[in-house]
Amino acid sequence: MDGVLVQGKKMIPGADQFIERLREKECKFLILTNNSIYTPVDLAHKLQTSGIQVTQDEIYTSAMATANFMKTQKTGGNAFVIGESGLNLAIHEAGFILTPEKADFVVLGETFDYNFRQVTKAMRLIMEGAHFLATNPDPSGPSDEGLVPACGAMASLIEKASGKSPFYCGKPNPFMMRSALNHLGVHSEDTVMIGDRMDTDVIAGLQSGMETILVLTGVTSPKDIEEFPYRPHHIVNSVKEIAVNQ
Repeated sequence: MDGVLVQGKKMIPGADQFIERLREKECKFLILTNNSIYTPVDLAHKLQTSGIQVTQDEIYTSAMATANFMKTQKTGGNAFVIGESGLNLAIHEAGFILTPEKADFVVLGETFDYNFRQVTKAMRLIMEGAHFLATNPDPSGPSDEGLVPACGAMASLIEKASGKSPFYCGKPNPFMMRSALNHLGVHSEDTVMIGDRMDTDVIAGLQSGMETILVLTGVTSPKDIEEFPYRPHHIVNSVKEIAVNQ
């Protein structure tokens, strides 16, 4: 989403036309984001405001992937969650009770205000045996004012304090990609992953058996690509250049 379709609140030129080409060819698609703060309804509204017409059903977040992973591990239970409405709602809808007591899971996501008391509680619950999950390993993320510390940075703090490593459910974990494929009802061999990051988008697509396209409208420059031991299948300046064939 960020760096591919929009930059902050501004649409990347041609992104709306790309989405329309997908619709004209009746291609199934999902817009993925590692940002767990917002619900799909919120994100759909954000994109619509920027000029890209999508629905909430066409958005898949790391919060949704995390909730789906939790369901594969345990049917119901308790979870202590550090995050905003996007993560809280996804976990609640997955059948888990949100509570700071006797938690089966400690789940960390992005939030507008990391609270030291919450971080301390999370550390103690993990040391008592709660399973430590985090939505994504990104150390920083975009905001309207610029880069801000993200989930991965706070997860490192809790890991250091508790001695327990988190399981990251979002990109680049292939679990998020496979979960999204199941959500969409498609196979990896027939799917293309489009992203702006080598270290999350491209690697996740490659590890999930997808064709990959790197766009240069986000954080990656042509020079950056040389730093990685793998390559995307295609590199384009923006989604505006991507032809859609069914």
